[in-house]
Amino acid sequence: MTDKELKTEKSDKRIYLSSPHMSGGEIKYIEEAFEQNWIAPLGPNVDEFEKTVAAYCGVKDAAALSSGTAAIHLALIILGVKPGDEVIASSFTFSGTVNPVAYLGATPVFVDSEEETWNMDPNLLEKAIKERIRKGKQVKAIIPVHLYGMPAKMEEILSIAGKYDIPVVEDAAEALGSRFLEKPAGSFGRIAVLSFNGNKILSTSGGGMLLSDEREITERARFLATQARDRASWYQHSQIGYNYRMSNILAGVGRGQMEVIDERVRQRRENHFYYREQLEQVDGITFLKEPNDAYFSNHWLTTILIDPEKTGTSNRLLMEEMERHNIEARYLWNPMHLQPVFSHSPAYLNGTSERLFQQGLCLPSGSNMTDSDRARVMDVLQRTLNKR
Repeated sequence: MTDKELKTEKSDKRIYLSSPHMSGGEIKYIEEAFEQNWIAPLGPNVDEFEKTVAAYCGVKDAAALSSGTAAIHLALIILGVKPGDEVIASSFTFSGTVNPVAYLGATPVFVDSEEETWNMDPNLLEKAIKERIRKGKQVKAIIPVHLYGMPAKMEEILSIAGKYDIPVVEDAAEALGSRFLEKPAGSFGRIAVLSFNGNKILSTSGGGMLLSDEREITERARFLATQARDRASWYQHSQIGYNYRMSNILAGVGRGQMEVIDERVRQRRENHFYYREQLEQVDGITFLKEPNDAYFSNHWLTTILIDPEKTGTSNRLLMEEMERHNIEARYLWNPMHLQPVFSHSPAYLNGTSERLFQQGLCLPSGSNMTDSDRARVMDVLQRTLNKR
């Protein structure tokens, strides 16, 4: 391809993987905050945003925080995770799921994925628990992830966790609007977390939330997130706290986003089924899709696997070709057990997440994609596949 051809293709509008999608309704809450001078953490928008999200997820309470990672960090603190303890987590995830384990001086123990949902394998989970107990380790929590919006096998995971009396911190960062057995993601764990990062289905630019049916847990999270300031007339601190609270401005953005959350889920799912209609019959292309009617995914990102032997191409070559046409795609998560920083952590593996990483690709999935955007993406994909 010549420089001239590349320049021409790059002149097309950029199609992002998952860009923020404002409704226009957010501005009224932001203006209200300015008018009332609530330009600070906490405030009316924070209170209402928490109530709205808690109700949507079917839990009793929620604490709005600065990020999903902050929510996991506080969840582990509240569950008493200390240096030397162990926390079992999905290996196939973003590092924000497991970095908080290291913050606390604990050890992450990684569990590989199962084939149907790409999430934590319940059989490997129980194997890991049994072996950690046999080795005399203290497993303080289990963190399953709903990857790309696809619910994990929560019925089995919760049954195993209950059998060994280990609390579950449900990482629903990517799964707002997803359901399993008609129950919303974010309502399964003793504690659950959401992310509102810029690329999520609901974005507050940056932000997250901790959810629980136990109000003492969410109240504890709020206390720790505001520098653990004691109830006193002066500034007094009896324990270490954190600056993890969400601002009233960003919570206003969240309130506006919650007004259209069901529409955003519908749009993401529409993208997913468009791609499937066009590509599912291609030999060597497979999708992450709902295993049965018990699952309802928000399809935050539509993901495919590319079998290089059958297609004659690879995830890398497809991604490079889309980039030449100013279209953003992304590899699937590189499993945590392959990350240099976690190379010495225990891991219970079956090869699934490594294969997913080697063959997988995230397709542009933004709720603000137009018909012409989708057609452009599909044209590049089909031409590349046909060429191979």
